[in-house]
Amino acid sequence: MSAEENKATIRRWVEAAWNNGDFSETAHMYSANYVIHDPAGPIQSPEGLERFIRAYRQGMPDLHFTIEDMVAEGDKVAWRFTVRGTQTGELMGIAPTGKQAIVAGMVVSRFADGKWVEDWSNYDALGMLQQLGVIPKMG
Repeated sequence: MSAEENKATIRRWVEAAWNNGDFSETAHMYSANYVIHDPAGPIQSPEGLERFIRAYRQGMPDLHFTIEDMVAEGDKVAWRFTVRGTQTGELMGIAPTGKQAIVAGMVVSRFADGKWVEDWSNYDALGMLQQLGVIPKMG
């Protein structure tokens, strides 16, 4: 796939899965060997990614990703995002707080043979926990 096709795949996936909970294209888009290197730890397989997204969507049903920037070269796409959500359900063992969090992050995605094969993800997890009131703010 071209760099532009890879960018379009990411846009389509973010809208479908993260913003709408639609995983119907997972098998089509992702390699069976997919892995995401996430601050919470590595997640392996498309099914593992689905479980990860479902957990966030369960904890924050109004979750919404906005892709702010994308740059692609060769088989990689770097993209910056902002995600917003209100924690009205349990999230990673955290009882509902009713608070909204706005979190910035970046991902570098790699594609091979027409499939999404790997992500390196980094986002402001500390800021999210502080906004939810789980960890006190510094100072």
